[in-house]
Amino acid sequence: MSLIRALSKELEARSDASLRALFAARPDLISPMAPDFAALAARASARVSVQRALERLTKPEMQVLETLHLCTNTDTGHSASAAGLKKVIAGSTLSALEPILAKLQDLALVHRAEPPASAHMPAGSRQRFYLPVGSLKDVIGIYPAGLGRSYTELVRLQPAFAQRVVQLVSELHHSGIDIHPASTPMDAALSLQKWTSTPEGVRAILATAPERTTALLDRFGSWAMGAVPQAQRRASVTHESADVGPIDWLLARGLLVPLDAGHVELPHSVGIALRGGVIVNDFSLTPPVPELGHTSGALRRNAAMGAIAETLRLCNELLFVVREQPLATLRSGGVGVRELRRLAESIRCGVHQTAVLLELCALSGLLRLDVDSSTWVQSPALEWPGLPRQEQWLWLVNAWLASERAPSMVGQPIAGNTGGSHHGAAGSTINALSAEAQRPDAPVVRRRLLEILDELTAEAAAPDGKAPVLDARAVLQRAEWAQPRMARRFSSLVRGILEEATLLGLMGSGAFTQLGSAIAAGRPEHAMTILGEHLPAAVNHILLQADLTAVAPGYLAPELSERLLLMSDAEGQGPASIYRFSASSIRRALDAGEDAESLLAFLREHSATEVPQPLSYLIQDTASRHGRLRISSSASFIQSDDESAISELLLEARTSALSLVRLAPTVLTSSASPRETARVLRELGLSPAVQDAEPAVVRLKRTTAVSGSARPVYTAPRTAPPDDDVEAQLAILRQHRSVPGDGTGEASTQLGLETLQKAIRMKQAVTMNVVDSLGNSNTETVVPVSVSGGRVRVFDPAKDTERVLSIHRIIDVEPAGDRHP
Repeated sequence: MSLIRALSKELEARSDASLRALFAARPDLISPMAPDFAALAARASARVSVQRALERLTKPEMQVLETLHLCTNTDTGHSASAAGLKKVIAGSTLSALEPILAKLQDLALVHRAEPPASAHMPAGSRQRFYLPVGSLKDVIGIYPAGLGRSYTELVRLQPAFAQRVVQLVSELHHSGIDIHPASTPMDAALSLQKWTSTPEGVRAILATAPERTTALLDRFGSWAMGAVPQAQRRASVTHESADVGPIDWLLARGLLVPLDAGHVELPHSVGIALRGGVIVNDFSLTPPVPELGHTSGALRRNAAMGAIAETLRLCNELLFVVREQPLATLRSGGVGVRELRRLAESIRCGVHQTAVLLELCALSGLLRLDVDSSTWVQSPALEWPGLPRQEQWLWLVNAWLASERAPSMVGQPIAGNTGGSHHGAAGSTINALSAEAQRPDAPVVRRRLLEILDELTAEAAAPDGKAPVLDARAVLQRAEWAQPRMARRFSSLVRGILEEATLLGLMGSGAFTQLGSAIAAGRPEHAMTILGEHLPAAVNHILLQADLTAVAPGYLAPELSERLLLMSDAEGQGPASIYRFSASSIRRALDAGEDAESLLAFLREHSATEVPQPLSYLIQDTASRHGRLRISSSASFIQSDDESAISELLLEARTSALSLVRLAPTVLTSSASPRETARVLRELGLSPAVQDAEPAVVRLKRTTAVSGSARPVYTAPRTAPPDDDVEAQLAILRQHRSVPGDGTGEASTQLGLETLQKAIRMKQAVTMNVVDSLGNSNTETVVPVSVSGGRVRVFDPAKDTERVLSIHRIIDVEPAGDRHP
């Protein structure tokens, strides 16, 4: 029976509770709603859906599934049971395997099947036999459980090996090795397979191997393919020298099969024999326990609070610098190294840390890209600087959790550099705020790694209150056990995520903090309470000194820090910063609208000491010379011979948006562009003439501000569909019971592809109902050869020709022997 039809029957027989659990674990199956059980089974068997489901399986679950795949044959219906799998999974028991198989069945990755014909079932036996879904082979890949392909498959798929395998077996036979000679490549493959079928036989073969051969084969313990220079060189058993190397020795005996000029593969039977006759030799239901150091709770807390305070201070300084001078972007996107170094010098921080902070501010909405000027600027009407520090921290954390960017990737080489283009030039790296730092899977990976950090911390917590120190190696080890199919994603992001978590205080002194645990558990209010109890209060005063400097005795309040940065230049790093006053810094404050009295009043209010006389003289002297010459900007001017008309415009309330200034009795200037000024004047009933207007260089200001002040609220990635959707799907399924052999177009397409792919593997004929371009239906019996890109290549025995058909023109396909009149 078709695997999809068998799965459809099994799904239909399930209870509503079982289906709800399936939809919770695999929400993509009901997005959109499935019309019937046949369509649901087709979706559950689809390659993309199976791939997503496998990403959530643990290592022992994947090992059982891969072993089931190797021990069954979906084409012939040869199934396997827990008892059969136990024989090839070292260290397993029936009590361990049966729950895993039941879970895989609940996930619709396997389904119940009839026992194989060769199985001798005692009366009353309760063994359950299973078959995996048909697409599992494509999802797992060509090396399930890290084992290579069989000799027969290698002969069929590797023409170069097929050409020399007969000679290879002949040389082995003539050298005195007990192997059956062969006249065809397939017979030779079977001879090699039999020769290497037992662990004892392979150990006997390797007894005479050169030194380092065993060490070389150990490298194939977890993967069947390896890189070997000159892999296709032809070694001969009969002409071997005494100092032959292990690679040549293995190639000469067919224990390694060359794939191309630089790669070899360890055949399936050899790999099994080297593992002692089992498929899995490291089965365990418990995750590995890493060896971890410990740090005190006080040290962890102090490090985290210090990191949070420093991050908030640097973000405030970064926003101030960007507000004073926006960050220019590159033509290719992102902020270049030169701009990044300027920013790093301004906030007195390392370039990489500055890049991470810049990314953090951008993904939090504190900065936005001004498309008119191609610069990054501070978001308008920003609420963040005036918030309490606890709320500022939660703002950053929520945005970081939800962001699809990986800040720590800045500075890393761009993946896939091949040269020949700007983006792929040799040696090019990822720029800050560029598209290359985008990672759509970042929220899921980030969330999962926080959960793993929380698990490891809870498991290894010491009774005396000490916390385990967790590094990337320990986290990766647990992640590879918990979700081995996502190991590559974890490995590429884990170090950066740990670095970012340290900046945000989720890690402290290398340990996962109480703040991190609260965020991982989805309890931000608890995290805010912890932060309020332990984060040192912001300092609201400074110490003025006679050398024109001010010392901050701690982390300054944001409003105090911003005002101080306006009138002085910060020096040094850390909370106890030094601010130096100079004539240029005082002029900067005066340009911003301050005067001598306001500056001195601010310093008297916030200084714990008297304002030194040199500083007072500097402020007053600089202010006395400031403003003797005035510079202002004007986008347009208005000229008229009628002085009274000019005076009326100045008094008109509706011209206030133009910021009119009278330069002469008959001349006004406006801050608005010529076109905008003319529009306002025409609304007043006047008829101005626009002279020398250049629309190409006039840019109107936006009337709608880009909102960047909305507080980000983190929502964990949904792992289950809404209850209403589940109940609606159940109602549809129960109302439209599938009929064997029938189904929607969605199911029919999958059933047809399943039949074609099985016929290709079995080299069997099928009967197809094909519609031509005129809509005429024709029934044909052909042998499918391959399927790809929505087309199927078939061999027509009646015409002795090959053709290519579009799959959408095939309305029905069945094995040739199953066609009913």
